[in-house]
Amino acid sequence: MSALRDRVADWLESQWYGEAPAAPWLKPLANAFEGGVRLRRWAYRRGLKAVERLPVPVIVVGNLSVGGTGKTPLSIWLVEFLRSAGFRPGVVSRGYGARLERTEPLNVLPGSDPFEAGDEPVLIARRTEAPVVVGVDRVRAAQALLALGNCDLIVADDGLQHYRLGRDIEILLIDGERRLGNRRCLPAGPLREPKDRVATVDFVICRGGKPAAGEYGMTIAGETALNLASGERTPLDRFKGNAVHAVAGIANPERFFRYLGVLGLTVQGRAFPDHHAFRPGDLQFDDAAPVFMTEKDAVKCRAYATLRHWYVPIDARLQPDFGPALLQRLRDKVHG
Repeated sequence: MSALRDRVADWLESQWYGEAPAAPWLKPLANAFEGGVRLRRWAYRRGLKAVERLPVPVIVVGNLSVGGTGKTPLSIWLVEFLRSAGFRPGVVSRGYGARLERTEPLNVLPGSDPFEAGDEPVLIARRTEAPVVVGVDRVRAAQALLALGNCDLIVADDGLQHYRLGRDIEILLIDGERRLGNRRCLPAGPLREPKDRVATVDFVICRGGKPAAGEYGMTIAGETALNLASGERTPLDRFKGNAVHAVAGIANPERFFRYLGVLGLTVQGRAFPDHHAFRPGDLQFDDAAPVFMTEKDAVKCRAYATLRHWYVPIDARLQPDFGPALLQRLRDKVHG
């Protein structure tokens, strides 16, 4: 079943990001999907569906394309930046990758089980030590977060399409390499919403590639490796020229493999689906070469890691003028 799923995913990606036009039979499905999305957004704008406003500012981070674009590193950056500006931010997330998608909000701690809370929320909690709450209903999750009593601003990770949660600022993240693909909605293209949604958000951040006019650039980098078993920290340069294995259960595994290659490692990659539930066998190889993984995957592999297993923490680096622009927009929205 997993092999069939992977083949279907590869075929869809070739339709979305390749040169050939999408299969004709996908277009009516995409038109129906787009119509439903537009109708839903119209209903919220007209007040036919209720928007729940909270007593603190809400910043929503999201994307239009399915798959990862770096929302979690950006959310971590936002928490740290806003804290340095005097806010006490907290984070709400759906908790993708959890064993069960919870109907009741769950308070996520640095030591929480990633299979229960989701890999990305646990990673955010560990990196920032900010309050984090997950739940399918982000409004209830946000209310539970406020009930903890220790935050005055909410960052909603991957909440752009969750319109019931009122927001003060929307930040759209775009993959600078893939952009919006063929610019069609699902399933003929990768878009969760029509391409004209880009013009409605407060900020567009371009990860990698060259930002378009009006966009802010973001890069993601990490130059250090941490050992999962011992906690040893060492520069990635130590492995330069060495043959290594790399595993990745993220939306774009090849990006991680390429990154290691650019740093001088000779990489043999093993890709898994996004939010993959790793098992010990996934990290076993017939030789003694080091095995590298992302920090997001590492939170699920620590229990059975050995001294050959390393992960690479990464940080988002934003264009310098983005932070001041964000604070000014926040002041305008909240106090203006």
